[in-house]
Amino acid sequence: MWNIFKSKPVLSEKDSYFQLECYKWLLKYFGGDDFYQEAQLVLPNTDFFPDKIDSPEEAAQAVFARVKDYAGLTKWPCKLEIQDEDPDLMVAPTIVMQNVEKNPLGTISNNENNEVVITYNPKLVSNPTQMVATFSHELSHYLTSNAPEPPPGGWGNWEFATDIGATFLGFGIFQANSVFNFTQHSSVDSQGWQTSGGGYLSEAEHSYALAIFILLKDISPEIAFPHCDANIKSLLKSAIKELEQSSVIEDLKSVEYVEI
Repeated sequence: MWNIFKSKPVLSEKDSYFQLECYKWLLKYFGGDDFYQEAQLVLPNTDFFPDKIDSPEEAAQAVFARVKDYAGLTKWPCKLEIQDEDPDLMVAPTIVMQNVEKNPLGTISNNENNEVVITYNPKLVSNPTQMVATFSHELSHYLTSNAPEPPPGGWGNWEFATDIGATFLGFGIFQANSVFNFTQHSSVDSQGWQTSGGGYLSEAEHSYALAIFILLKDISPEIAFPHCDANIKSLLKSAIKELEQSSVIEDLKSVEYVEI
């Protein structure tokens, strides 16, 4: 029997509208040849990240240099610094501290010498996907801070627009895969599990943004699918199908680039 029920949209009307407006904002001020000719879908493999370095800090610096290059921001001055370690919340096998503030995954700021400084949490070195997602998010902050007008809905939406901006720069697979992380841990006297995530958007929102990028760039989705977590792959397929049945991509391709 054929399916008589209409598929549920990947996003609500409000959320999909915000994504489209963000892409229009990004294409208007940061599109043009930089996007259509230079931006590429960065993949989590050794073709894009071939460096083999023993030191954790050197590894972070190497990854940051790669991300900055793929984002087209190689000539933009900024420095990368490591944050202090997060506090150890387990003070004994059965005692865990609560309500202790952890360091953010990454930050961006101007120091006293008016230099742009991006910092990263040292735990990111053990999670390359989240590290790339964090670096691309902070570099998206750097880029979009130069926009002559705020993102859709105002600067209060900047973090959400920044996540979409990281996908716009080519790092959508990393953004989507880093939303939810599940890890197990064990020691002589304890074992358990923990979850963690990064970014400001949901898996569905990241997948939708990635689908827009793929279709705007005329990239075969088959290139992305093998590198996506199972849930992301399913959401991405649905988003691509939904977008292909609309005029959204044609509308976005008609956005005129304004040089700033």
